[in-house]
Amino acid sequence: MPQELVCAVDLGSNSFRLMVGRVQGDQIYPLDGLKESVRLAAGLGTEKVLDEAAQERAIEALRRFGERLRGFAPEGVRAVATNTLRVAKNAASFLIRAEEALGFPIEVIAGREEARLIYVGVAHTLPDPSLQQLVVDIGGGSTEFIIGRNFEPLQLESLYMGCVGYSLRYFKDGVITRSAMKEAEMAARQQINAIGQAYRETGWDIAVGSSGTAKALCDVLELNGLCESGISRDGLEKLRQIMLRAGHLEHMGLEGLKSDRQPVFLGGFAIMSALFKEFNLEHMTFSDGALRLGVLYDLLGRYHRHDLRESTVSNFMRRYQVDEAQARRVAETALRLLAPLLLDEDEELREAECRFLEWAAKLHEIGQSIAHSSYHKHSAYILANADMPGFSRMDQGRLARVVLAHRGKLERVQALDPQSHDWLLIMCLRLAAVIHRARASHGEVPLRLERDKHGGFVAVLPFDRLHDAPLTAAALFEEEQHWTRLGRPFKLKVQRLQRHTVEA
Repeated sequence: MPQELVCAVDLGSNSFRLMVGRVQGDQIYPLDGLKESVRLAAGLGTEKVLDEAAQERAIEALRRFGERLRGFAPEGVRAVATNTLRVAKNAASFLIRAEEALGFPIEVIAGREEARLIYVGVAHTLPDPSLQQLVVDIGGGSTEFIIGRNFEPLQLESLYMGCVGYSLRYFKDGVITRSAMKEAEMAARQQINAIGQAYRETGWDIAVGSSGTAKALCDVLELNGLCESGISRDGLEKLRQIMLRAGHLEHMGLEGLKSDRQPVFLGGFAIMSALFKEFNLEHMTFSDGALRLGVLYDLLGRYHRHDLRESTVSNFMRRYQVDEAQARRVAETALRLLAPLLLDEDEELREAECRFLEWAAKLHEIGQSIAHSSYHKHSAYILANADMPGFSRMDQGRLARVVLAHRGKLERVQALDPQSHDWLLIMCLRLAAVIHRARASHGEVPLRLERDKHGGFVAVLPFDRLHDAPLTAAALFEEEQHWTRLGRPFKLKVQRLQRHTVEA
């Protein structure tokens, strides 16, 4: 790693946070942090469209973060977005502006991936991670529940309930009534009940809260003499009575309740109270570890070549009973075809694209476990929708797109940007799949892929090899037609080596 600093950016549904850490061995020491109260989820209307005001708040915050990140290498920064951008229908257009403001790519991560990263962050802050812990993170738009031991999660879940949404829905304009509090808690308990049995059966030694809601409740309970430390059932009940007597958010007069947390405090309290009741908790400790710290440690693992995505790909191959020998043959040929097409790119990009193509090649047949007919569609569906630890939603979408296009009609992906490297990956994977259709090892197939002067592709294959494989020859010439219909030049050239000439 060329520099010792790494940075995580967390685009949460309530707050945006930035953490800079210094890498020393296998540890990360926080150096700097920024927080912006954006309340992104508050801009999400009933039609799940993010309004302009919320977008502007977010863009301004990201511009400030972008200034702090000037000079950071691309591989030293990882930005992730959570629930609001998972559900917003206009997330794609917003992310274009957001990435421009920040200066770095932004990944929208799935709920369980968010839960995993939260646990990684919390586990690195606990005095005894060998205990089995229940970790709860109440965010602005979702709440993550994890049971883990050491640094391995045993249960992961993300529920669509958060302090921003609950505050707006049940405590409009800050009014506090007994009926609203009961309704909010009951709604949360109904959601938690769906995972309750599995979590209680797994069990835990301690309960840990992380992020803003848990921190705000700890501060309020401790500074107002309602709890000695952390969060307790008795303390929450005392706080409930104080809030009900006040009748309004602005009349509570609670020590330690910060102004940026106040608008979402009631919704967070209702969710926390519900989970204490549903899980029959008496006490919860607080951890400073959270999503951003987990992102940093995950980034550190990638630096040290302990990339969780590699393990996920291997696990998926086992789960869906992939023919490993065939996957290896296709991957090796696809990578050999790709290499000369990326000679003009920098080393980091070449490595990243080759790794991505290798994953696609290893996973392109997972849909065979469902049905052979149209298996590529089944493969793409699994890759787009399954929980894949380490992969962002965009990563999964890209994998699904490349795998979907590895056979059949290219029109399915014709909306893809003409300049996208995905076209290179699709071309290489399609040709490799054609060459190894017989699923047998015959040594290295001497197919060579080149760019032509017009920006198209030329595949060169010796005449004798093509002559001995009429089925492969027919499939390769059919590829010409697929690419021609799409308007992308592709030509198969047959090389007669003994004459040192090339014939089309």
